[in-house]
Amino acid sequence: MRGQFVKTFHAQAFRELGLEDNFRESYYSVSCKGVLRGMHFQRPPSHHAKLVYCVSGRILDAFVDLRGGSGLFGAHECVELSAENGLVLYLSPGVAHGFYVLSDEAITVYHTAVEYDPEADSGVRWDTCGIPWPTASPILSARDGNLPPLEEARDLFPWESSDERR
Repeated sequence: MRGQFVKTFHAQAFRELGLEDNFRESYYSVSCKGVLRGMHFQRPPSHHAKLVYCVSGRILDAFVDLRGGSGLFGAHECVELSAENGLVLYLSPGVAHGFYVLSDEAITVYHTAVEYDPEADSGVRWDTCGIPWPTASPILSARDGNLPPLEEARDLFPWESSDERR
């Protein structure tokens, strides 16, 4: 086997699906086993779509719907992302995101549709979303350990019918 080649983004395909296709910033994080990063988002009007994938190692990626009027507030999903499986997640505006590192080390890449806005930077506490994390005592930043509970985000993202495709 020579390796693998993964397309992480295709503008025309995103446009055809009604998804954001104009990403403004890219980041990557390097984290060790047991680290939990999240659950992060930016408040309106700086809320953004996000594209996430793992280029080295393995993570349990988790996201939770914060769109209060959608009928899905608090709904969450988890998926393993790894360099081997090549999965890429598209996260809509109004979704909090985080991950837990399963391998000895992981490199996670993010593309965001809006530039970082420190005034809008926010999150909800990782252990208030009902997510089945692999441990009850992950390695956390002080910030992530002190975020408010999920319920405090209920009115941040009003639901609009145009959001249905995302």
